[in-house]
Amino acid sequence: MEALTIGTTYAAALYEAARDRDKIDLIAEELSGLLKVFDDEPQFLLLLCSPSVGAVAKKSLAAQVFKGKISDELLNFLFVLVDKRRIGQFRVIAKAYQKLLDERTGLSKGLAYSAVPLPAGKLARLEEETGKLLRKNVKLESLVDDQLIGGVKILIDGKLIDASVRKRLEDLREQLAQ
Repeated sequence: MEALTIGTTYAAALYEAARDRDKIDLIAEELSGLLKVFDDEPQFLLLLCSPSVGAVAKKSLAAQVFKGKISDELLNFLFVLVDKRRIGQFRVIAKAYQKLLDERTGLSKGLAYSAVPLPAGKLARLEEETGKLLRKNVKLESLVDDQLIGGVKILIDGKLIDASVRKRLEDLREQLAQ
């Protein structure tokens, strides 16, 4: 729970700084890129988290690697995380930043489960219909669920919209039982 609070606090501070400099989208893009770097090179992040390496050395290394490749604002933010010994929370902070961005732009992200991969056109139609239902701008990620016979299940903002064949059969069985 503490990690979520830390992530939200630091993400909010970064978001406000990015907003003040009109770099909200740039910072989001750079955060995504840094996540990819840390995923591709996990040892690098471990080095930045290591208590046996001093903050000055960590910041020097980060500057050598990232200077000119990311904005000064994000590089300075990395320095703050190093100084405060919070660089290990980078992934949580980056996700919290994206969530803040989504909330403030009215975007809700969700998952669309189906028996087979959904074509782009079908996914776009589901996004539009779900958006109308929830009165929000919706972006869905398509996932295959082997347990589904057909139809779709949409999970968004803690809500489940079940339009699966199995659900329809269960509803029909309940109607017939009455």
